[in-house]
Amino acid sequence: MVKGGITMQAIKTAISIEKNLFDQAEIIARTMKVSRSKLFVIALQDFIEHQKNKEMLAQINAAHDDEPDATEQAIRKKVRRQHRRIVEGEW
Repeated sequence: MVKGGITMQAIKTAISIEKNLFDQAEIIARTMKVSRSKLFVIALQDFIEHQKNKEMLAQINAAHDDEPDATEQAIRKKVRRQHRRIVEGEW
């Protein structure tokens, strides 16, 4: 298999899945006009990408999750008061 000019080694594997899931995969593969193997590759690639996105979102959320400490809260409060006085003075 060649992907982006790079030869990718294909590895055969056997998996066990429920008959109902297998039957659904058969229908989808036929509809998409791809082999079952290709359908499983597409599904696995999509799942891996989804997991990466979940991990990245968790890291982003963790980075923004830290609450300001008491000093930062006091500074924010003071800045808001000063800003309010400036804005109210202009109107």
